[in-house]
Amino acid sequence: MQDSTTGREDNSREKAEQKAFRLLSARGRSIKELQSRLKEKGFEKPVVEEVIARLIELKYLDDESFARGWARNLAVNRLYGNRRIEMSLLEKGIDRRLIEQSIAHTREEISERDAISGLINKKIKDKKITELNEKEKRRLAQNLMGRGFPARLIFEVLGRSEEEFTNDRE
Repeated sequence: MQDSTTGREDNSREKAEQKAFRLLSARGRSIKELQSRLKEKGFEKPVVEEVIARLIELKYLDDESFARGWARNLAVNRLYGNRRIEMSLLEKGIDRRLIEQSIAHTREEISERDAISGLINKKIKDKKITELNEKEKRRLAQNLMGRGFPARLIFEVLGRSEEEFTNDRE
């Protein structure tokens, strides 16, 4: 005869595992992210820890692989800068060392400069940078900064110095 407490724990663990698999089937997640989601769903801490350990053992959860994939997606598909990628990965509980490695690996594929150029070309379509007026350049620079690119690099690509940009605003 099975203890009713053990039966409930097994049932809770099974439900938590099923929920975890559903969440992971939607998209990859970090360990911290999955832990938080399972706790939000009301699963007890020991059950969550057991499920997380099992998923790591089965290689369904791997923060290094997740960080690389997430960084690549943001850099290549969304054309985000390193700062924005870093903030996103920090929110997901990824270690800074792993974030740095993931960004460095991704930047071998597409540099921040190339991403900035790609975004500028997409925004200005058939125009040339030299044909943009100051207001258009300012708006473009602000958009790029919001995507996490460094101001220095944005101004370099736009063909202006940061001082020129700042003086225009005054």
